[in-house]
Amino acid sequence: MNLTIALLPTFAIQSIFTTKEQYMTRFSTSKLSALLVAVLATLTMSMTGFAHAQQVLRVSAIPDEAPTELQRKFKPLGNYLEQKLGMKVEFTPVTDYAASVEGLINNKLDLVWFGGFTYVQASVRSGGKVIPLVQREEDERFKSVFITTDKSITKLSDLTGKNFSFGSESSTSGHLMPRSFLLDAKINPDTDMKRIAFSGAHDATVAAVAGGKVDAGVLNISVWEKLLAAGKVDPQQVRMFYTTPGYYDYNWSVRSDINPVVRKKLTDAFLALDAKNPQDKEILDLQRATRFIPTKPENYIAIEAAARNAGLLK
Repeated sequence: MNLTIALLPTFAIQSIFTTKEQYMTRFSTSKLSALLVAVLATLTMSMTGFAHAQQVLRVSAIPDEAPTELQRKFKPLGNYLEQKLGMKVEFTPVTDYAASVEGLINNKLDLVWFGGFTYVQASVRSGGKVIPLVQREEDERFKSVFITTDKSITKLSDLTGKNFSFGSESSTSGHLMPRSFLLDAKINPDTDMKRIAFSGAHDATVAAVAGGKVDAGVLNISVWEKLLAAGKVDPQQVRMFYTTPGYYDYNWSVRSDINPVVRKKLTDAFLALDAKNPQDKEILDLQRATRFIPTKPENYIAIEAAARNAGLLK
């Protein structure tokens, strides 16, 4: 091979190498072009799939009230978010508190109305990949109320030996924080009360107390005030006898992998709701909010500590 090249004229040797360089250049360019086309095609498919995934915002909420009531409360808010986001918003009720947590961390839901405890559960289960966006101003110092029909019950210590109902086991205002305040008052519900039950929802707790199924119960102050205002509770029959100190509670949370643009639009939409606007006021009233404010994970450190101390979070 070397001998053959050596016998060739100089111009022929130059021609061979020139032709080879041109061939390699053409080959490299062609290969690079094919690679770029493949990469662009993959990116296009990924972006198309992502855009498709973002055509619908899947929303849910912890079932702290009856499903029909949750749907009624969300409808105006859902219509408002559709306008602000430019995408369809679908509300999907869940069967229990745990389902709202699993739905978000398993990518079946995009936005969920959590209680403080369910947010903490979702954050822990996801390894910190759940982001709280906004909360009602009222949620900075939320409260629970203890109610009864028994005239002999006037303070927490009177619950000793009584039948008592919490809400859901995963409820912040219907279980975790009331339990924490009971323990602070040296009352252990599991040993000092005759029997404890879990109604599953705040309005169900009121029904259980009013119907005489239990001697007393606890629920969040917001639902209690709403039921009173709607005339669904007879204050002569069912009365509040203790209100807890304030604590952080509910928020709207998203997964951390939600498109940042969508996340910002969501946050801005909630923060823009203004009670001076009649349409906005309808939404805020249904959400039992004066306005929405930003929130952050640090707000729920105390909730997590209370859950761990009560043995409700492993």
